[in-house]
Amino acid sequence: MDETDSLLVENVKSIIAGGVGGVAAVITGHPFDLVKVRLQSGQYPSMATAVKSILSTSGPTGFYRGVVPPLVGVTPMFAVSFWGYDLGKNIVSSFSNGTPASEFSNAQLSTAGFLSAIPTTLVAAPMERTKIVLQTQDANAPKSMISAVKRILATGGIRSLFKGSFATLARDGPGSALYFATYEVAKKELTKLTGAKNGELSLTAVSTAGGLAGVSMWLVVFPIDTIKTRLTSNVNENISAKEAIASIYKKAGGIKGFFPGLGPALLRSFPANAATFMGVELTHQAFKKYSAKKGEPL
Repeated sequence: MDETDSLLVENVKSIIAGGVGGVAAVITGHPFDLVKVRLQSGQYPSMATAVKSILSTSGPTGFYRGVVPPLVGVTPMFAVSFWGYDLGKNIVSSFSNGTPASEFSNAQLSTAGFLSAIPTTLVAAPMERTKIVLQTQDANAPKSMISAVKRILATGGIRSLFKGSFATLARDGPGSALYFATYEVAKKELTKLTGAKNGELSLTAVSTAGGLAGVSMWLVVFPIDTIKTRLTSNVNENISAKEAIASIYKKAGGIKGFFPGLGPALLRSFPANAATFMGVELTHQAFKKYSAKKGEPL
């Protein structure tokens, strides 16, 4: 029973820490994400044009248009992601003769990261579908999350709300594998450079490693994200992934069409993911301090 209770507590801690990290990520990165999506959907030809247009039509608050869906969905999405990563590490460990996560190879870390994307997709897909519809619709259209969900359901039902789920998993599977592996390796090496002793939390190492994890992930998965945006940005249009790829390639005149908005995405990824892992690690540190004060095992 004690072992079951301990496992439940650890799962709850992972969920809470992931939620805190997710909120930090959205607040930090949403303006960059908005510009990225506008560029990917073909609404603007350049980042500078997009920024000027948003400022002139909506002011600074315009950069937070569509922020409610990720804020509402961010707690379960990031919570499930970090819980899934911890679960993935346990699964990998069980198939590796009990090897502790601290001794995982890069391949083992990547496998645990990939596994985390499977449950996360169930939460991320409908949330991102709603967010992208809000971000790309006409400025005069209703701006609430509820109105966007109603429009999506009215045109295609529940299936439409989960449109792009396969593309989301195709993006987040390899993306999460690279994301978590990069973070763990970078944090370990940077902690050594900062002189932090074993077990100490180096905020410099955590934030830098988190930023590097985000950048490395987006560089690899960005073309898939562009396809996903094309699939999910129009409420009334229903196209296949093959049609989306052909449309992007033809419209942009080649491979470059799969990389619009890469600049804002990379600008966003470092601070947003630095904030994410800071939130996660500081939350876990707070749990440890609380447990230590109560005299409970860490």
